[in-house]
Amino acid sequence: MKVIDFYFDFSSPYGYFMSEKIGATAKRYGRTVHWHPVLLFAVLRSVGLPPPFEHPIKLEYITKDFARSAKQSGIEYALPPTFPASTQNAARAFYLLNEKAPQSAIAFAQSVLRKFFCDGLDISSLELISQIVCSQTDALGDLVGVSDLLKTQAAKSLLQNAIAQAVDKKVFGSPFVIIDGEPFFGFDRLMHIEQKLASS
Repeated sequence: MKVIDFYFDFSSPYGYFMSEKIGATAKRYGRTVHWHPVLLFAVLRSVGLPPPFEHPIKLEYITKDFARSAKQSGIEYALPPTFPASTQNAARAFYLLNEKAPQSAIAFAQSVLRKFFCDGLDISSLELISQIVCSQTDALGDLVGVSDLLKTQAAKSLLQNAIAQAVDKKVFGSPFVIIDGEPFFGFDRLMHIEQKLASS
């Protein structure tokens, strides 16, 4: 099957919205989705762009737009009290799962996103991320084992490599979708993504 590459940050509401739609969209056109969580601030720093919520005027607007976009798309959403959250533990866990239990990686990512944007849980918590991993698979060990694994240089290197690859692909936001070499930035590009898939 042809691939859709989906880049996102676990702390991005728009990334969460796209995660709720991209799988079904891909399936309609006989595609499979490769998920690529990144640390958006690290990606933006690497390409010389400012953080997305740096200016208070933009933050005020975009916070309202999160809620509006969710409502119009029929997606459950509430701005988490810990927004924006540190997401390195979630991203490291994803890549570890993608190596050792790939069938669990996407389900893990969806669970993390929903626990953050629906339940308001603090996904920066190492304990919470370890619990979510263990609820999906025992491939990474028990709760203590997963927590220890997420602190290793191997886990850090997987995420660092993913960020470097995203920079090489000229990713500069979340969500960022690439289809047959053509990039689409933003949840509001979903209609354009459908048009691209329909014509491919």
